[in-house]
Formats: sequence, C-alpha cells, structure tokens
Amino acid sequence: MSGHSKWATIKHKKGATDAKRGKLFTKCIKELTIAARMGGGDASGNPRLRKAIADAKGAQMPSDTITRAVKRGSGELEGVNYEEILYEGTGPGGTLFIVESMTDNKNRTVAEMRKLFERHGGVLGGGGAAMWAFDRKGLVLVEKGAADEEKLMELTMDCGCENVADEGDAWRVECGVADLDAVNGAIEKAGIKVEKCTPGYVPKNKRVVEGKEAEQALALYEALDDHDDCQNAYGDFDVSDDELERIAKL
Repeated sequence: MSGHSKWATIKHKKGATDAKRGKLFTKCIKELTIAARMGGGDASGNPRLRKAIADAKGAQMPSDTITRAVKRGSGELEGVNYEEILYEGTGPGGTLFIVESMTDNKNRTVAEMRKLFERHGGVLGGGGAAMWAFDRKGLVLVEKGAADEEKLMELTMDCGCENVADEGDAWRVECGVADLDAVNGAIEKAGIKVEKCTPGYVPKNKRVVEGKEAEQALALYEALDDHDDCQNAYGDFDVSDDELERIAKL
C-alpha cells in the first residue's frame, strides 16, 4: 500500500516530511472531492466521504479546507473536476505495477506516467497488463504500536479478516471489499486507531528482486507514489531488509 512499505519507513526516517505532508493533503483533497461528487456531501449517508473526512482530520488538515473540498465535490462551490483512472505497467525484472490516480487532465497524466515507467526501466501497459497478478481486497492499516498481530486477528476474524500482514511500521489487515466496513468498525470499536481504510490491491505472488533490479523497482515505485496525480501505487515485488538498508545508503 502506498506510503506504508518498509521502504517508505526507511525513506521517511531520512526526512522530506514537509513534502510528504503536502502530498498527503493533495491526496486527501482529491478523495474528499470525488467522494462528495459520487455520493453527495452528507457524510452520514456517504461512507466513502465519512472515511475521507476522518483521514483528512487524521492528517491534521484544517476544517475549512475539508469543508471547501466537500462543497466543490457536491457542486456547492466551483472547482476542479477530477476523474479516477487506473494505470497498469511493467517494471524492471518483470515486476508489475498498478497506479490509482485522480486527475483533471488525463492526457497529461497518461503522458507523465508513461515517461516515469520508461525512465525507470519499465513500460506503461494497457488494461489487464498487471491486474491479473493482483487481488482486489479491503485494506485496513493500523500502526504497529496500536495493537499486535494476534489482537487484530482476534478482533476481526469473525468480520471477514483473511490475513494480517507486516507493512513495516504498520499492520495491514486484509479482507474482502464487502467486509471492509465491518472489519474497520471492529478495530475502531476496540479503541484502536485506524491509519487508513480503503479498497486496494494485493499481489497474488510476490516477486523477489535484488541488486540493480531492486534499486530500479524501488525508484519506480517511489516516482509513481510521488506523482501529484497518484492516490495509491501497488507493486508485486519484494525486497529483503538487508537489500533495503543497502539501497537506502546509496
């Protein structure tokens, strides 16, 4: 999940927190706008908007900024019209990527995505180029310090939890998309803070990469994740802890 891999943890420790904060605000604003446009501006009857507002507050976004984004989405204020687009591509060593984006100019975004893939030894593909290698899942992220793996499994196993995975500084609770609200609710009811709750993509089989291919795959992932129009980026590759530490020192 974008921003919650072991690599992201290492990179975060190296700095760039202000830039990441600005990026997070941009993502939150786009999600608020889309959620309000698709389901209306009343959060009580719009689960997606309700979660988007919670995420924005969790990111310490000012209340007036949240309100303006919601009103732009619902049509109460004029604003940018965002469109959701999914991109798929192949990276170094046959690695596969899925990018969830929101853009106000799809021609610009697809051109920039194509350049990013090419610049990092990959190629942007058409529909189905990478989707076959991933499962669509409900994903709930919980910080490591908030609960342990056993506790999360115990809380959610009767709600549809399928797996609890290690995401570096967070636990990723996986479930069916239809069970996402129930799993999220069970965790929050126990007083455990949820860092993120969203449908996403989980690789069916992780491809282990090392050396130059690992460096290139991580560089592509980071470039995609840092793009202004990217909401979430997913890759099917895995890099060992030792390799991550080595690459972080380059």
